[in-house]
Amino acid sequence: MINSAANTTVDPNAVEVMAGREREQLEGWIPSLASDAEIRQALEKAFDYRGDVTLTLKNGDVVHGYVFDRRTGAGLQDSAVRVMPSGQRTKLTIPYADIAALAFTGRDNAAGKTFEAWVRKYWEKKAAGEKNIGIEAEKL
Repeated sequence: MINSAANTTVDPNAVEVMAGREREQLEGWIPSLASDAEIRQALEKAFDYRGDVTLTLKNGDVVHGYVFDRRTGAGLQDSAVRVMPSGQRTKLTIPYADIAALAFTGRDNAAGKTFEAWVRKYWEKKAAGEKNIGIEAEKL
């Protein structure tokens, strides 16, 4: 394989792990939501988060659940986040404009489960002499 940027040959067998993107530690974070831009940015991070969040609405209702979708529009009233409340089989659509507070309250289920972490564990097990090491997902 040729790396055209450096015009050098790269052995794909020598490259075990590609660099991944850094994940922010969001668990426990409570953003200020002081501006429209901060609201949009925090809800975008809530969408990428792999744990539950707690939304406090301007009418006083509190929704605890998993953000599985968001739709952005021109303004906050035209933008909405879609949430599956914990312990329920319903899906809620909540306009950004109705959200007073957001907290990342649930455990981030994806934390520490990058491919790089799996490769590191694999090589540690192999170095310890373990046999039949397979790719198995960790139980949630």
